[in-house]
Amino acid sequence: MRLTPMRYKNFTWPHNPEVYQVERRREVAVHKVPFGGCVLQDLGGTYKVLQGEGTFAGRDAYETFRALEQVFLQEGPGLLVHPVWPASRAHFVSLELTEKPLPDYVRYRFAFWEDLGGYTAGLTALENQEEQTAAAAKAAEAEHAVYTVRKGDTLWGIAKRFGVSLTALIAANPQIKNPNLIYPGDRVYIP
Repeated sequence: MRLTPMRYKNFTWPHNPEVYQVERRREVAVHKVPFGGCVLQDLGGTYKVLQGEGTFAGRDAYETFRALEQVFLQEGPGLLVHPVWPASRAHFVSLELTEKPLPDYVRYRFAFWEDLGGYTAGLTALENQEEQTAAAAKAAEAEHAVYTVRKGDTLWGIAKRFGVSLTALIAANPQIKNPNLIYPGDRVYIP
């Protein structure tokens, strides 16, 4: 069986890497219950990690690795086409040489993180606590739409549903002390 070549952005592997590993995880929160025990809250799936190892061999091996390195240096996600798994939007998060490169032989290791594509507004860091407090006060003064949390909701999912950034949603809801813990019936103000 002939497999299609692996591709990412504008780079196509001359031959597919030899080793692949795919890892998927589920985010779970643990809440202690009085008098012992705990309750688990399923927060949903997280990103998928595709990592592996490969070699470039032949007259242009080192130049091919340098071309892959140039793709790695490009910012932002791109389309990753894998010979076995479905194509996905991914970030190229690591690239390393695993032994001393030769002009005709390069051994390397790589990793991609799949971007689920559901959240495109990006996260922005506020510079300091004063800015966070000012943003929270401004959000509290503004007129908000109100959403009542249902079972299985997360702030990230609510932000995605209403098309607002997660940072803005958290700032608009100073009554939520831990953004990772919301419960059915909680009221969330949408900026």
